[in-house]
Amino acid sequence: MGTKRITLRADSFSFLSQNTYSHTSLKHQQHLHLLPSKNGFKFRVFCSVNDKESTVKESKRVATVNVNGFGVDETKSKLDSGSELSHESESREVGFDWNWPPWKNVPERYKLIGTTSLAFVICNMDKVNLSIAIIPMSHQFGWSSSVAGLVQSSFFWGYAMSQLPGGWLAKIFGGRKVLQIGVLTWSLATALVPILAGFMPGLVFSRILVGIGEGVSPSAATDLIARLMPLEERSRAVAFVFGGLSVGSVTGLLFAPPLIQNFGWESVFYLFGVLGIAWFLGYQFLEEGKHSYAAEPIAGSSSTNTSKSLNTSLNELGGSLKDVPWKAFFRSPAVWAMIYAHFCGSWGHYTCLSWLPTYFSEELDLNLTEAAWVSILPPLASIFVTSIASQTADSLISNGVETTTVRKICQTIGFLSPAVCMTLSSLDLGLPPWEVVGILTSGLALSSFTLSGLYCTHQDMSPEYASILLGITNTVGAVPGIVGVPLTGSLLDSTHSWSLSLFAPSIFFYLTGTVVWLAFASSKPQSFSKRD
Repeated sequence: MGTKRITLRADSFSFLSQNTYSHTSLKHQQHLHLLPSKNGFKFRVFCSVNDKESTVKESKRVATVNVNGFGVDETKSKLDSGSELSHESESREVGFDWNWPPWKNVPERYKLIGTTSLAFVICNMDKVNLSIAIIPMSHQFGWSSSVAGLVQSSFFWGYAMSQLPGGWLAKIFGGRKVLQIGVLTWSLATALVPILAGFMPGLVFSRILVGIGEGVSPSAATDLIARLMPLEERSRAVAFVFGGLSVGSVTGLLFAPPLIQNFGWESVFYLFGVLGIAWFLGYQFLEEGKHSYAAEPIAGSSSTNTSKSLNTSLNELGGSLKDVPWKAFFRSPAVWAMIYAHFCGSWGHYTCLSWLPTYFSEELDLNLTEAAWVSILPPLASIFVTSIASQTADSLISNGVETTTVRKICQTIGFLSPAVCMTLSSLDLGLPPWEVVGILTSGLALSSFTLSGLYCTHQDMSPEYASILLGITNTVGAVPGIVGVPLTGSLLDSTHSWSLSLFAPSIFFYLTGTVVWLAFASSKPQSFSKRD
């Protein structure tokens, strides 16, 4: 018997059984077929399913109904009285064959992780542009190494003061809102640098604003990852998002020298600032398609955080701040281990980020373009190391290795590797410049193992308070930018030794940080609220 189209009315159905599903958003096409059956005819609605990962807003149901002896199986039916199923089926067939834009069927949590990583790319582009531009700026304005260090360190003043507020705001309003405001703030402030460069207080203030905007971003990203990603995907998510910093460093160091040489140092601040503003505008466009289904925690992520409206009252905000178990945080040895490890890692990272281009230029006698190209090598190598480290960490955890053990292994590799390589570089071994570059590149690239160590531990310990914990550790982690970057310049003026001013302090903190981490770090989940 051939297939026939039948018109059925909702008021003819008598429901015998139904199962409720609240699984994933099903974009489907329905086809009604009439099939011969032992007791008459059987009608079945078939669905082609796409995007099984997307979240649904309403439950779906499967109902078996009798219509004068006929059996009908229906998937995802919502029949209105007086409507015809054939008409509904025909209407559902329209518009679901298109697969544009390409990310249409990508799960929501991956879209968020992707856009956040892109924001971090722009973040470090705006951070490293000054490390290259500082060389011609110093020549133009007659700055000494101490003054240049002061200008570069002003970024970290804003970065430090915004960490705790950023973590708190991310917990209250959600990471997406905080991230977009942060990107807009640092991008506008970056574009203002050339206008204010001749007026030192204004220049310092603009860099403080850049630091504030970028300072809230790690907590916002941590909030997103903690709420959306299960444990077995967390290392890769953290690596992908924070790995955007390495990509941003490479991109910034790659494009800054030719821009400066052809269009002047001002061009890097204008162009990179516009890129951030473009990201902000594009993010608003993408947001329009997200109102129909908001991202929610998935299996494996136990956080209870939810985004709240910006109309939340000041009383509610104050109450939420008081509800944070501050005392419980600081009674935990594992939290103190994170704080000190973050400080130690930041000392080596920020001082090298700020001073390596100058080191390559002055100590190794490379010109501006060569110094910038050589400075690309450590973050470029970090991209590959990050991928290997994150996949290894997630694989070990999936295979049953204790999470704390995995985090300790990764963090130890991330600290001891640069310490050893800096020691070799600081010794007078008569090595040619390119061998020194290779050694430093290897050490700084391997330091990316910390993304699968320290930077995952906040979420392992407490998904609920992960953004605030990162705000605490990152506040202390910003101190090396405030103190270490200008101190390196002062030591360089007084000792004229890169080994003593740049490498020796970093080696000390890497070694002591490893000892503290191995002794006290823990990824065991903790219910801080119950201890306060």
